[in-house]
Order: sequence, then structure tokens, then C-alpha cells
Amino acid sequence: MVSKDVFNFLKKLEKNNNRDWFNSNKLEFKTLESEVKMFYSKVNQKLNIHDKTDKVKLFRIYRDVRFSKNKQPYKTHFSGSFHRVKPHLRGGYYFHIQPNNESFVATGFWDPSKEDLFRIRKEFEMDDEEIRAIINNKTFKSVWGELEGEALKTAPKGFDKEHKAIDLIRRKQFIFTKKFTDEEVQNKDILEKIDQAFKGIRPYFDYMSDVLTTNLNGESLI
Repeated sequence: MVSKDVFNFLKKLEKNNNRDWFNSNKLEFKTLESEVKMFYSKVNQKLNIHDKTDKVKLFRIYRDVRFSKNKQPYKTHFSGSFHRVKPHLRGGYYFHIQPNNESFVATGFWDPSKEDLFRIRKEFEMDDEEIRAIINNKTFKSVWGELEGEALKTAPKGFDKEHKAIDLIRRKQFIFTKKFTDEEVQNKDILEKIDQAFKGIRPYFDYMSDVLTTNLNGESLI
């Protein structure tokens, strides 16, 4: 579980998003950051029972304001990611802690390389039945809902805009998210809930890993 203290601190930070307040409360932040790091480590430990991931990447709370209109120096959430071990395993997991019922887990492909994106699109162009069977599965959908992410407004170059899989081919990201309330994240069973959700994404990850480690003839690239 993530303690109520973490949420209370983030709420206070939201109201006092300035360096003076943060520096005055830095000791509390460091204590809570250690608690959050420990929780992320536990998530990763459970992940590695049924999957293989690298070490946790916990994102810094400091915002890069150089090119942003929003000049607030701090994020008002904690977040971290868990990447599956390449080259055989593809995809990543993410957990976001934010007050006001804005916490969520996410899985999938946020920023696929140009080569990976082209390979995924070619697979969908050739055969979209397998991916649709996975993401439309009733059990899968009950956990992860609909496929999300940015998409082009029209067909990418070299693809037919009338293709029956154009809704998938247009996509630039392939993400699933699942929200949690503050109460859920503060409950002792949240670790198990997150792990069960992550287990449920495996058919999708297995399919995408297979696509991204083979050519269109199904021959291994690794």
C-alpha cells in the first residue's frame, strides 16, 4: 500500500508549488520518496515472478520547465516504469500515483521506434484478426478497457486509407490504462491488484513481442 501521507504531501505540493515551500519540506519529501521507492521495488519483485523486467526507473519530481508554458518547478505525482528485458521481450509497465483519484497503471508501447512502428503496421495490414481477438477478449477488456494512444488523422504513407485495419494502422502509440482511486491505492491489497492487472496484459505483450522479433514471414530477427 501507499500511505495517506504520500497523498497528503502531494496535495500540499499542488497548493504550494514553489521552491521555498519545497525546500522547507524537503526532509518530509525524502522520507516519502523512500517509501514510494520501496513500493515500486515490491511491484517489480512481483513482476519478476511471472515476467522479466529491468530495474525500476522512478521519475524525478523536478519538472523541466525550459520549453513549457507551465513554470511550476515540481510534478504533483510520483511515477515509475518497468521495462521488459530486450530483445526477446517487448513492452513496458508504468505506475502513476496522484491524488484526487488520478492514480493509474499503464502498459504497452508509448514511443515505438520508427522501425518498430512500421513493423507493427505491416503486421496489422497483413492480418488484424489475432490482435483484435486479444484486445476484444471479454476478460482482457474487463481489466484494460480500450486501446489508447495517439493516432494519425489519415493513413500513414504507403498504406491504404480504405484498409479494413486502418483504425489500428493509423496508431502511433499502443497503450492500455487502468485507473485506481486514492482509497484503492492506500489499501493493503493494491500490490496484488496491480500485479493481477499486469498479468492480464500478457497475451498482448506475447503477441507484440512475437511481431517485433520476427519478419513478415515469421522468421526470427534475433
